[in-house]
Amino acid sequence: MKRIMIIGSNGLLGQKVAELCIRGSSYQLMLCSVEPSSLITLPDVPYTMLDMTVKKEVKDAVTSFEPDVIVNCAAMTNVDACEREREMAWKVNVTGLENIIEAAKRKKSRIVHISSDYIFDGKGGPYDENHRPEPISYYGKTKLAGENALRVSDLDYFIARTMVLYGYSPGVKLNFALWLVQSLDAGTHVKIVDDQYGNPTLVDDLAFGLLRAIELGKTGIFNIAGREIVTRYVFAVRLAEKFGLDPALITPVKTAELNQPAPRPLKSGLITLKAETELGIHLSNVDEGLTILKSQISRTLKRLDDEKPVPGVRGGKRRG
Repeated sequence: MKRIMIIGSNGLLGQKVAELCIRGSSYQLMLCSVEPSSLITLPDVPYTMLDMTVKKEVKDAVTSFEPDVIVNCAAMTNVDACEREREMAWKVNVTGLENIIEAAKRKKSRIVHISSDYIFDGKGGPYDENHRPEPISYYGKTKLAGENALRVSDLDYFIARTMVLYGYSPGVKLNFALWLVQSLDAGTHVKIVDDQYGNPTLVDDLAFGLLRAIELGKTGIFNIAGREIVTRYVFAVRLAEKFGLDPALITPVKTAELNQPAPRPLKSGLITLKAETELGIHLSNVDEGLTILKSQISRTLKRLDDEKPVPGVRGGKRRG
């Protein structure tokens, strides 16, 4: 039975990976995250409070569980916060991963890690796995440094580069899609950039791709992202239409108008042919992904039976 440790299990991706793994009988799991308790309850699955930036905590957890595979879903992903708080960004995205690598060497555990299209400058996308990285933000630099730490680690590793990750699980922080639903549902006008191109990625697809990589023993770098490359504005309009919300609330703007602390790659996007062929996975286009997202939110609302509002789906101003 393969032993899998999921670090960052309380996050959106971590929850999805854990839920997929528990469906089979061939995995023994340990969930780890920085919070005192787990956001998900899975039968016979232990949870350990873990700060990946503390070397001893990582060492003790890995030594105790002896995982065959460590899936690192934890990261500091707020791009502007990384630009402002560079020491913390490096501590989480690089030092934290180095702590995992050091602990993994004791048992030669395989590491599955998440990277980003932000390792590219966004001048010549879409990118395949062989394009030369040229990060323009500090977040991108930390993600590239993490990749490089794995490359020289002498461990088996699988790096999944992804972008514009969205999806729903109870208790997770808002991502781009959920924030849009919440804002538009409340009748709030939003400004969305129409000059940033990329693949909106349903988190369920990424989680399934990671599980397939574990099952198949794949190593190296793979792009796992949505099938369709669109601007953020186009994605927002199609989301509004899918959820029956008012697209007139969405105003297109240029990235430069927002004066954000961190520069963004504009002409980005990831070519996913390698993942689709070698992992044998289907990656959702925008319509497929939003249909699944809407279904997941609707099922949650039905289960809660109106006892507790779910952010961004109730009580707002819907079109028609």
